[in-house]
Amino acid sequence: MVFGREKKRKKMQEDKVSEEMGDEAANTSAEEIRVTDRRRINPDGEAQADEGADETPGLKPRYVEELEARTRAAEQKLADVQSRFEQLRAQLQRETDETRQRLNRAADERARREKADFISSLLPVGDNLQRAIQAAEKGGTVESLLDGVRGTLNNFESTLLASGVEPLQAVGQPFDPEQHEAVDTVEVEPERDGLVTAEYSRGYRIGDRLLRPARVQVGRSRGTEARVAAE
Repeated sequence: MVFGREKKRKKMQEDKVSEEMGDEAANTSAEEIRVTDRRRINPDGEAQADEGADETPGLKPRYVEELEARTRAAEQKLADVQSRFEQLRAQLQRETDETRQRLNRAADERARREKADFISSLLPVGDNLQRAIQAAEKGGTVESLLDGVRGTLNNFESTLLASGVEPLQAVGQPFDPEQHEAVDTVEVEPERDGLVTAEYSRGYRIGDRLLRPARVQVGRSRGTEARVAAE
């Protein structure tokens, strides 16, 4: 009887050990075949790789794509700035050309106006000359003709002065090759040597510009002529 109970107890212990060993083996198998799926399912039902997973071979790293995107944005911005610069330069060139043309037109118009004013101021001179001719044809006296010519000359010179034109002083002045053109010479006293003795045509200047030199006669003393001949 005792032997039977002992045998039954031993059997129960063996069964318990077998059961524990079976559970441990099952756990070990489960650990060995466990696979961690790091994919996530998006709302469309497609699996997405986890951000922490390794990059797929053959694809560019994320930071490279970001750098390329920034480069493209910078290039586009530079192109926009260059285009704007070209537009502003073209506009400035157009405005400069228009301003230059406007100034040229204004200068031409002013030159035409001044020319017309000058010609208009000379018309009375022609009128006076015509009246002098008519008076001579009607038998006017020489004195009246001279008075008319003198008045016409004075009117002419006044018109030149009003336009900024000045006559050159010649007679009695030292000969100046910058203002005088010597046509001939005449023998004079030593104290008048080198002086202009006569004027054949009057010279004029406007401001610092010489319009034409005066055609003059220059006095030469005998001593000067002998010295020049010896040289």
